[in-house]
Amino acid sequence: MKLLLLEDDDLLAESLAESLKDNGYRVDLATSLKVARSLMATEHYELVILDLGLPDGSGLDLLKKWRKDGYDLPVLILTARDTWEDKVVGLEEGADDYLTKPFHEPELIARIRALLRRKFGSTSNELSLNGITLDEASRSVSVNGRAWQSLTGTEFALMRYFMHHPDRVLSKERLLQQLYALDQDAATPNIIEVYIARLRRHVGKSMIQTRRGQGYIFVTH
Repeated sequence: MKLLLLEDDDLLAESLAESLKDNGYRVDLATSLKVARSLMATEHYELVILDLGLPDGSGLDLLKKWRKDGYDLPVLILTARDTWEDKVVGLEEGADDYLTKPFHEPELIARIRALLRRKFGSTSNELSLNGITLDEASRSVSVNGRAWQSLTGTEFALMRYFMHHPDRVLSKERLLQQLYALDQDAATPNIIEVYIARLRRHVGKSMIQTRRGQGYIFVTH
């Protein structure tokens, strides 16, 4: 699952990206409004973490423009502006949550998970579809109530993305975008086949089907 982080503090951005990666997310970093606009036009993100004070303008103005243009993905404002008036303005202009600096990273992760659960209509850290249950906390999967099986970080990220987008054909390119950040070495599309094979050993071949020339689909019926 891929997130966009707008933050011009290099040390904070690096720390946040590493923490998010450890929790199964992939992060693209934008240090300016210009870079953020370019990334949003070409990449698919599930959530944005947005600083308000950026070198070339206000993150709030960018958020207003995104909402006007129809971008409906969750946005969490992360800023040093900590008055209640700032929070009210941020939420009224389209933010889904507001967290002030300094902050504890576990709280940020918890808020991100809550926003994504709300986006996908879930009420807990467990995703359940068609007999398959994925536990985000332990990064493990259970099929029809049987013993939990641990997943690697990449297996977990891929399985979670499939379960958040059931019954939709997902191309190799789309799946690669969700597994690798732009600053990572580009992986070949064939690596997806390797991870699909691993997931099928966990959940069964019939659950993740191939659509020749199109991609893969996690079926629920």
